[in-house]
Amino acid sequence: MAGRFWVKRLEDVALVPTDDPADFDWYPLQHHFGIGAFGINAFGGDAGIKLVAEHDERAGGHEEVYVVVRGVARFTLDGESFDAPAVTVVAVPDVAVTRSAVAAGDGTVVLAIGAPAGSGFRSTWNERNFAEVPRAQRP
Repeated sequence: MAGRFWVKRLEDVALVPTDDPADFDWYPLQHHFGIGAFGINAFGGDAGIKLVAEHDERAGGHEEVYVVVRGVARFTLDGESFDAPAVTVVAVPDVAVTRSAVAAGDGTVVLAIGAPAGSGFRSTWNERNFAEVPRAQRP
């Protein structure tokens, strides 16, 4: 039923148009699906396209997670650069960390998820639950 849930391929989400070939493809997932609890968008492009502009989250207070969906992205966190291939998760809970990412290969797509710490999300999976799972380990 429309409005209660969706199942879509990323390619089926309308891109925000741009006339600049050096700009990223922007899949506005938060807007498209009407998500209000957290920010979620995807950014894509070919090698050399900036997918995540250099920034920190001191003003907005967002904890962020990036997932490389396809291709390879070159992330820079506080001046340290590394390549993150598809299915790599980059978590940045520290709002002071300066972060950015550039597509390191053609067809790269990065999913960005974030929300301000303490913004109201309440996990149903608490520390007690986690401790009761024998294989659970902290990273």
